[in-house]
Amino acid sequence: MHDQRALVMRILLNGEPRDLVGPLSVAALLDQLGLDGRTVAVEVNRTVVKRVQYGTTLIGDASEVEIVAFVGGGSGRGSELS
Repeated sequence: MHDQRALVMRILLNGEPRDLVGPLSVAALLDQLGLDGRTVAVEVNRTVVKRVQYGTTLIGDASEVEIVAFVGGGSGRGSELS
């Protein structure tokens, strides 16, 4: 039997404290939050994380994480449905 110890850690997520079991990767955090990694930008401790590094970048206790979701849109002209 493997002894995989998970620790409760506190991070700041978009400026709000959040308790998580970790450490965990950026990809795992996005999965827990129900976010698609293709539609967000992530910064960990003031460093932008490239999408290809989401699976290997670990978030630890006291990390500061910012997640920004991309929102599609346009001028709004001609987009109304009748």
